[in-house]
Amino acid sequence: MATDTYGTSVPAEEAVRAALATVNDPEIHRPITDLGMVKSVEIGEDGTVAVTVYLTVAGCPMRDTITRSVTDAVARVEGVTRVAVTLDVMSDEQRRELTSSLRGGTAEREVPFAKPGSLTRVYAVASGKGGVGKSSVTVNLAAAMAADGLKVGVVDADIYGHSVPRMLGADGRPTQVENMIMPPSANGVKVISIGMFTPGNSPVVWRGPMLHRALQQFLADVFWGDLDVLLLDLPPGTGDIAISVAQLVPNAEILVVTTPQQAAAEVAERAGSIAVQTHQKIVGVVENMSGLPCPHCDEIIDVFGTGGGRLVAEGLTKTTGATVPVLGAIPIDVRLREGGDEGKPIVLSDPDSPAAAALREVAATLGGRQRGLAGMSLGITPRNKF
Repeated sequence: MATDTYGTSVPAEEAVRAALATVNDPEIHRPITDLGMVKSVEIGEDGTVAVTVYLTVAGCPMRDTITRSVTDAVARVEGVTRVAVTLDVMSDEQRRELTSSLRGGTAEREVPFAKPGSLTRVYAVASGKGGVGKSSVTVNLAAAMAADGLKVGVVDADIYGHSVPRMLGADGRPTQVENMIMPPSANGVKVISIGMFTPGNSPVVWRGPMLHRALQQFLADVFWGDLDVLLLDLPPGTGDIAISVAQLVPNAEILVVTTPQQAAAEVAERAGSIAVQTHQKIVGVVENMSGLPCPHCDEIIDVFGTGGGRLVAEGLTKTTGATVPVLGAIPIDVRLREGGDEGKPIVLSDPDSPAAAALREVAATLGGRQRGLAGMSLGITPRNKF
């Protein structure tokens, strides 16, 4: 802290900039000082600090959040009497420099999760048919992993039947910076969905090539940052999106969701068997709607039968030649449905309920797994001893 000619304490610029370094951009989640967003800092003799901050785009939806965060951080610096924050907008050149920096100098259109050195675990959540609760499972697994401290992202790859934003409580809109898309977050999870780009509840009427292009944009153009886990909520069946996932993210592992019903299990097994053709690994099976606890006696009522998850796991084990485990059985719980409608995942709203406990156990299993060496560059160069 410096002193003016009248002996009044004046905050030091170094201290103000150190405070600004604690402010993260709410979309990029990096310090605004590292992103080149601090245009200027001016300190008056009366302790007034004027900070001008660059927004990445005009009309940035997080402008109020940034203003509050900067004001709060600088106000805590000793000697500051008042904080005045002015907002400016980056030039085209500044935005290009920012996106190049965030991409690490790599070329555009590159899917970071497909690179050999990627440490992000990618799970493609699949089902044979609709209505088995695949999206509910995806959303709750993501929320549970994020609550455990992991950095998690979700791609709503069910282009026609997108539902993840509502179920996760994500009502924000993506921000585009040059050719890079900043995804909104909800419950600690970054999420992107075609529903964030369509007006109202308009249907998406696309054919295969456009579906592939959309998925490619979600994976390559969205700034995900350093994720621990990426979940892809696939549409039911073995159509275009499942094939595109195998092409764009060949290291993605398949998580099959089914119900106990034998008819559903047979269809789910077919969905999982696509791994044989795409050379992907099946990480396991989750049996959803696995019995209804009676509200009067706690006896389990097998509404949809029993054993579907086990049948799928056994069938896929036989088909692929690799052991496919049943990772969990999720009981029917009206709170699971209510949480999806209200955007409050049951693993957060009722973490001790039987359904939430089962989902958290699956999340702990998947979140705690380490990437193997398959497909990763070890940086070893063979040496000819002759």
